Amino acid sequence: MPMPRSSVEDTGLPLPEPAPLVLEHRVLKSLLGAWALAACSAQETAAVEEHLGECGSCADEALRLRGAVGLLHPPESLDLDPTLRTRVLEGCLDRRPARIPVPEWATPYDAEAARLDALLQDIGDAEWHAPVRLRWFEGDGPVSRRTTVAGVIAHLLSVDGLVGVALGLEDPLGAATAEKTEAEGAAAGAPTPSQRTEAYWRASHFPPTRAVRAPWREQSHHIVRTVSFAGGRSGRLAVSYGGFALPLSDSMLDRAFECWVHAGDIADAVDYPYEPPAPRHLHRMIDLAARMLPVSLAERRRAGLSAPAPRRLVAAGAPGRSLRLEIEGSGGGEWLIPLDSPASVASAEHEVAHVALDGVEFCRLAAGHVSPEEAAAGQVGDREAIKDVLFAAASLSRM
Repeated sequence: MPMPRSSVEDTGLPLPEPAPLVLEHRVLKSLLGAWALAACSAQETAAVEEHLGECGSCADEALRLRGAVGLLHPPESLDLDPTLRTRVLEGCLDRRPARIPVPEWATPYDAEAARLDALLQDIGDAEWHAPVRLRWFEGDGPVSRRTTVAGVIAHLLSVDGLVGVALGLEDPLGAATAEKTEAEGAAAGAPTPSQRTEAYWRASHFPPTRAVRAPWREQSHHIVRTVSFAGGRSGRLAVSYGGFALPLSDSMLDRAFECWVHAGDIADAVDYPYEPPAPRHLHRMIDLAARMLPVSLAERRRAGLSAPAPRRLVAAGAPGRSLRLEIEGSGGGEWLIPLDSPASVASAEHEVAHVALDGVEFCRLAAGHVSPEEAAAGQVGDREAIKDVLFAAASLSRM
């Protein structure tokens, strides 16, 4: 049996170079498509590229093919543009306006509910039981509550029910559970959102599953449909949240904000990308939070959690000390926040501090997802007033 031959690579001698291919013009032209897709062998690639330096017509064809390949492999993500739904609806409504339009103040909730529903359609059965930690801010520190993806949707269903009940819709908690919740919260007034959520969770014989998606989505459709038929004037209807009440127009913005925030919680739990709302919707949510800051600041003062108001009282409707809140990025703007009392008027002449935050960062602060100390804020002026306003923003959050 003959011994195996030694490899050229073991001899230390230079490797022989392969002989170049000599191909006809028609063969080289037929290889242009494969060359543009980088599917040719090394020898074929060398032959084609050498030919392109000599043949102008083939060089032009190769340039066109390379451009076509670039269109087949776009560098951007294949996920749909998050603004696609809004742009398509706007285009349709420009051509044929809706017979019964959705009020402008209800469109953020309509959009955020639709976006969350699209996310829920993409997750599997097992992911509905993925752990989610709801976070908010109470007093001077963060608070959290452990639940699941299905539990978050049950939370949205029960709290959105406050809007539904104000509109005359059926309470998702059911008559017995609703009566029990009202009885438990009778001493403190109407049940709060957290009390309604806890009541819904307790009333469930088993942990919520993906079956909760259908009643939540049906309720959101009913809410949007009802306010649309009622017209824009229904925005003044009061919606009780237990310790406070909001006009329906502001309550719909509040529910849109909560829908977005909790959709982000779910997306983090299932490792799914989720974009912020459309800029005009984000601006409305930020505006609501800015308008609620003076009341939040006053409540913290009454609880002894913020510095007391100055000794010089400011009459209702009179200008007082103010903080300029500058929100950067899409949906941003500037707001003057009265510091002395909710009844005082903010005035640029009485500005004592200036705070600048990114729009999404401010919303995360108002949702209790970032602490006031960690909020990336540019600060100029009265440090104590700035601290009080940042803590008041975090105190807007709740479960």
